[in-house]
Amino acid sequence: MDSNAKRTYLIAAIFLVVAVMYLIRLFTLQVVDTSYKLSATNNVVRRIVNYPARGLVYDRKGTLLVYNQAAYDVLVTPRELQPFDTLNFCNITGVTKEDLKEQLQKAKDYSYFKPSVIIKQLSAQRYAILQEQLYKFSGFFVQTRTLREYPQKIASHVLGYVGEVNQQMIEKDPYYETGDYAGITGLEKSYEKELRGKKGVNYLMVDVHNRIKGSFQNGRYDTTAVIGENVVTSLDADLQRYGEKLMQGKAGSIVAIEPSTGEVLALVSSPTYDPNLLVGRDRGEHYLALARDTLNPLFNRALMAQYPPGSTFKMVNALIGLQEGVLTPHMRYWCHYGYTVGNYHMGCHHDSAFALSGSIAESCNAYYAQEFRSIMENPKYPDVRQAYDTWRKYVMSFGFGRTLGTDFPNELKGFVPSSNFYEKYVFKGSRWRALPIISLAIGQGELGITPLQLANYAAILANRGYYYIPHIVKKIQNENIPTRFTERHYTDIDTTQFPKIIEGMEEVLKPGGTAAMSRIPGITMCGKTGTAQNPHGADHSVFMAFAPADHPKIAISVYVENGVWGARYAAPIASLMIEKYLTDSISSGRKWLEKRMMEANLLEPKKPKKKAPAETETTVSSTTNKTPERDTVPPKEIAVKRDSLVIQEEDTIN
Repeated sequence: MDSNAKRTYLIAAIFLVVAVMYLIRLFTLQVVDTSYKLSATNNVVRRIVNYPARGLVYDRKGTLLVYNQAAYDVLVTPRELQPFDTLNFCNITGVTKEDLKEQLQKAKDYSYFKPSVIIKQLSAQRYAILQEQLYKFSGFFVQTRTLREYPQKIASHVLGYVGEVNQQMIEKDPYYETGDYAGITGLEKSYEKELRGKKGVNYLMVDVHNRIKGSFQNGRYDTTAVIGENVVTSLDADLQRYGEKLMQGKAGSIVAIEPSTGEVLALVSSPTYDPNLLVGRDRGEHYLALARDTLNPLFNRALMAQYPPGSTFKMVNALIGLQEGVLTPHMRYWCHYGYTVGNYHMGCHHDSAFALSGSIAESCNAYYAQEFRSIMENPKYPDVRQAYDTWRKYVMSFGFGRTLGTDFPNELKGFVPSSNFYEKYVFKGSRWRALPIISLAIGQGELGITPLQLANYAAILANRGYYYIPHIVKKIQNENIPTRFTERHYTDIDTTQFPKIIEGMEEVLKPGGTAAMSRIPGITMCGKTGTAQNPHGADHSVFMAFAPADHPKIAISVYVENGVWGARYAAPIASLMIEKYLTDSISSGRKWLEKRMMEANLLEPKKPKKKAPAETETTVSSTTNKTPERDTVPPKEIAVKRDSLVIQEEDTIN
């Protein structure tokens, strides 16, 4: 073969290789790699997300608590932007030129190809104008969403609010994308998956002027949005509203539960706020103002505040004493203005002997100091520490020191110290004795419980020994509530012990009892006053109760911060709530009490009076409206006092 022939074959081979390379590249571009096809498609196809309306929320009687109103978001795809009249655009949408530039830059930084929201929650009026002129603004388009509306303007801490998802939420749940909204607090958060529904997507054809020309491939790839499920809560809107009125001018909480089901009838945290403030374009500004408020209206005191239970805790110790056999209903302990051992003195206001029923009715500190000591020094246990561990197990069976498992987010567990805690901070290797922890006898010391736990405790007493987990949702549209809310949870105390305690709780509201002023004509109420010691100011007023005594329909706890003692504010408020719920009105003979509670303002208190020494609960005659004395000893009377300790620990029931 001559050289010319070789050269011909070589050139032909080169052309063949080049041709094959072009063919491979064309095949890759047209068949294997779809990016160019996708890019071309994106030039004429717009993906529109259809946000479903969130489910509606009702109270137990069918009153609408939350519904939806239409709003519109303006989005932009930076790659499709063309020069436009910014002044005209700003006038239509109601944004400033500076804000528009800032949002456009953020959209470009995020992605040139993906749409970004640059104006949130445009009103229907502005949307109507923009829609007519949208063809002038290439790259911009609008998608519809809904905002929450709270027509009753109540129960802000229960219902919660909806806000834009953050990156952490997006990473946790792939359902969400940038610009989506989800429940942030309250019921909106707990039942987010049921309320949010399911997003739909429409693919639309657009022309070079960004005007919609029709659906892409006849809607082959479109999906339909699924509306969120409606939720019926256990709240009584009328009772909730009434409770919020009673708590105006006060810091504290009210929690009311139906004992037979565990359904929460009212949950008031005061100060509160209008839930509509955290909706719409001004939500961020309003949230900042609420967060800076020194009264902390965003803080849910009913679930997250932890107080000493005070004298309301005495029935727990009485039940433990009965169960352990160290106490009988007729056993008497003497009180001579308190309990004294050596240099230690726990003050009280009596000079007489009490049996069990009278000790509850008149809230004798000395009685429970001696009774608690008999529990700790029970000879069936080798030492005080083991007796304490048994005592603690009983206490935690009432739902204290642990979360109850409700459907409220951010529920705290309170604090019931373990023996390791006391070993580390109190006894420090020395012999365990009852006296250094005897403040637990009257619900003081290191104990911390939430108002929700106190209301659940009232429900346990109403049910004579068991409870249902407190919950806020009564019914979900297409689902049943979790079965855990329908199961009974028993304490470690025999049910036969409870009637002996309830007899004393009835006497609390009778003439001679510490809350006689708060009795309700025609209704037998069982209750207990208490004072939660406060080292930072006036003590907190506490009351827990249930009614009627037989077949109870409501159990309640009330905390009024800086209310001084239980019978002054907490007991009257609780009795008014109970009467309102059971009779739907307040009797004429108690209108003066209702007026007094509604007008009381503890957030702007007068100059406090000096505390009298060794005060405790005292009796009130049936013919006077005089407020009784306080129901626990002042902080200075307790020699062994550790209110300053704020150490918490993770703990479980052994």
